[in-house]
Amino acid sequence: MELEIQIQKSIAGPTAGAITAKLAGSLDTATAPELERQLAPVLAGPVTDLIFDLAGLKFISSAGLRVFATARKSLKARNGHLSFVNVQPQIQEVFNIINALPGVSIFESVEEMDRYLAARQRAINPNV
Repeated sequence: MELEIQIQKSIAGPTAGAITAKLAGSLDTATAPELERQLAPVLAGPVTDLIFDLAGLKFISSAGLRVFATARKSLKARNGHLSFVNVQPQIQEVFNIINALPGVSIFESVEEMDRYLAARQRAINPNV
């Protein structure tokens, strides 16, 4: 599955100056590099608020989580903030797993973790 990426800058309202990245499809090992490439100029600029709109995101792997972690680290260095909106249930499940296990490694490999995350997401949304 492919990943559609739309990056927009808010120019008015309460989110003025924020950047929104709308994602649709699958954020995985194959698609994460393209998201990183498109976010690079955004994160190199003065942005302090980055919003990921995940309404169309159907699947995420550890590669996608790494993109989010890298963006968060970059923003945190300049007192910025990373936010997520419209998180689909299967993606929320992955976030819940990661939050429930901070600093705990229960997987033997990235591949094993990705298989586990994929199975959990498909259990919630079989169309993934």
